[in-house]
Parts: sequence; C-alpha cells; structure tokens
Amino acid sequence: MNVSTAAPPVPELKPGTAAKSLRDVLVVTRRNVIRSVRIPEVLILSLVQPVVFVLLFAYLFAGSFGLPGAEGAAAYREYMMPGFFAQTIAFATAGNSSVSMANDVQSGMVDRFRSLPMARSALLTGRTVADLVQNVIVVGVMVLCALLVGWRIHHGLPRAAAAFGLLLLMGYALSWVGVVIGLSVRAPEAAATSNFLWLFPLTFLSNAFVAPSTLPTVLRWAAEWNPLSATVQAARQLFGNPGLTATGSWPAEHPVLVSVTWSLLIAVVCRTLAVRRYASAGS
Repeated sequence: MNVSTAAPPVPELKPGTAAKSLRDVLVVTRRNVIRSVRIPEVLILSLVQPVVFVLLFAYLFAGSFGLPGAEGAAAYREYMMPGFFAQTIAFATAGNSSVSMANDVQSGMVDRFRSLPMARSALLTGRTVADLVQNVIVVGVMVLCALLVGWRIHHGLPRAAAAFGLLLLMGYALSWVGVVIGLSVRAPEAAATSNFLWLFPLTFLSNAFVAPSTLPTVLRWAAEWNPLSATVQAARQLFGNPGLTATGSWPAEHPVLVSVTWSLLIAVVCRTLAVRRYASAGS
C-alpha cells in the first residue's frame, strides 16, 4: 500500500481574520513605499526643506529671539529644534497623506481596492504606516542637521528615544487627518491647499518657536492646549533642552500625558471618520 508523504495543504486565512488584515496593510504599505522610492524627488524635497529652515533659523534669526531664563543664540537653537522636529513631521505627514489619498481617489485606485477581497481599512492604514516610515527617515536627517548647528541631547538616549516616539506618534495621528482630507476633496490640488488652513495655525500658534508666556491671554491659552505644544514641550523635557514653558498650566506641567492623549484621540477619531468616508468614496 502506498503511503502519501505530501505535506498537508496550508489553510487559507479567512477574509475577516486579523492576520489577513495585517497582511493587507503590509501589502499596501509596501506599495506606497515603493511608489515613493520610484519618485525620489518627493522624498528629497521633504528632506531639503526642513534643512533649509533649520539653517535659516539657526544662523539668521536665532539672535533676534529671546527666551525667558535662557538667553543667547545657542540656547535658542536648542529650544527651536524640538519645534522643528514637530513642524516638519506635521507638514510632511499630513500633506503627503492628503495629496496621495486624493490622487488615489481621482485615479480610481480607491474603487479598485474597494472591489478586492481585502480589509476595508487596509488602504488607509497602509497609507499612514508608509508615512510613518518616511517620517523616520526625515527625522534621522534632521537629527544630523540639528547636531551640526549645536543641538544636543542632555538626558540620555532612553529618554531621547521616548521623545522621538512621541513625535512619531503625533505624526502618525496627523496622517489620519490628512487621509480624511484626501478622501473629502475632489482633487489633489485642493488637498494641498486645504492643509495650510489648519497646519499653519497648529504649528505657529504653539510653543514651537516662541514661548506662550509672551502671547496675549487668549492666544496663550490656545497655544498651551495645542496638541503640537504638548508634544514639543514633552520632547524638550525629555531631551533636556532649554526654554521649557513655565506658565503653570496643566498641559505644561504634564506634557507627556497630554501629548499621548491628544495623539491617540486624534488617531481614533480621524481613523473612524476616514473608514466611513472610504466606504462611500467614489460612489
């Protein structure tokens, strides 16, 4: 009697399993990363712009800004770098997510993905994870540039790693804002323009470049409760950089907790909105 020695067939994953959803996300992430590599101009420009801004602020404008309790251009260079990290991540992540998603909607790619037997949120999550990968590269380049202009880490690598984790978490949350915008507009040009309506107030009405204590009462309150301010304040605290905001407000006293709370809240709310919008996009 012949005994079959063939290996038993590998069972296929059911469409609703978490493993298949994860595989779908990784496939879409790989697709977005490969597309970015094939268009290197986008990545190069996203790296050049923050470097130019760092050099301008570090050597042209640093002497014009004063910090409470920390005077001099060298102190301001250390003060500004966490703000530049946050600003660059916010602009790069939200802008890239919104424009890329709008491109997918306009080109019909969203309709194609919706017709496939894949997790509903895989296209969206893959988009945000790909942006997270790009942010890691951008932050790496910015760190090298920051070290050249005099920025330093004073509280050790573990706390610095936590600071970068908070910055990347904030960027990941804002990428979901970009996805919602990309699914809501009719053209990539509209997505690019709409980003300025909320990114500029988010970044400049914060403690990224000036101390909130120098602002009028209403603007100071808005800056203190700004999600970006909490992340920047937490990063400065973990890096050990000068110019920490000492206004006595609750967000300024608990920046790490506020930063994590804001990031998770933004990610959850915007992801829910994006999934609902994706279900009806292109229909």
